[in-house]
Amino acid sequence: MVEIFKTNVENGEQADIILASLYSQIHFIEINFDLEDCDRILRIKGDEFCCINIIQILKDNGFECFLLK
Repeated sequence: MVEIFKTNVENGEQADIILASLYSQIHFIEINFDLEDCDRILRIKGDEFCCINIIQILKDNGFECFLLK
């Protein structure tokens, strides 16, 4: 499954913080950011993960995150 999120992550340094946090808490996923997109896209691919957990991890780190449909 692939899910796409809109975030307010602004730069690579912030993205690295989120990546470290996500990878430490959720296993067997692929993550990438498209910070050049106006929605600061976060893409997550994996067999099993909970979107609510992804959103909460970003919020816990001080960022906004919304699931795009």
